[in-house]
Amino acid sequence: MYAIVEIAGQQFKVEKDQQVFVHRLEDKEGSKITFDNVLLIDNNGKINVGAPAIAGASVAAKVLEHLKGDKVIVFKKKRRKGYKVKNGHRQYLTKIQIEAISESGAAKKPAAAKEEKVEKAEKVEKKVVAKKEVAKEAKPKAAPKATAKKAAPKKETKKEDKK
Repeated sequence: MYAIVEIAGQQFKVEKDQQVFVHRLEDKEGSKITFDNVLLIDNNGKINVGAPAIAGASVAAKVLEHLKGDKVIVFKKKRRKGYKVKNGHRQYLTKIQIEAISESGAAKKPAAAKEEKVEKAEKVEKKVVAKKEVAKEAKPKAAPKATAKKAAPKKETKKEDKK
């Protein structure tokens, strides 16, 4: 069983007990975290694809350590100009271990969401009906507004050509 999950802006293919290096996370070493943005789950050939994410699916992980990546040399040069710049960079990383991949609640949450949407729609309908009733009772018809007169177009004068 594997899943494709978005962690810190990047997508990773993860399996249970796999260790992954991701961009630095704010969680402390030894803490457990869950990632809810699961894009795909493959459960022994049964593939579940989200649109864009699978509702109710999650990946649980444990933060093992915070570290720096290998040094990358950035060298810039413009030939025949005497321009050379050498810089180095080490990326801050977090090492995590995937503990569990869960797709539970995938069927339950959409049903609950539909019920919540129906309840919200009913509340909105009641508010709209109430507003219409109040508007009918309280508002007399407004008098028409006076419109401003448009200014007459200016006459154009022709300039005579000098010869």
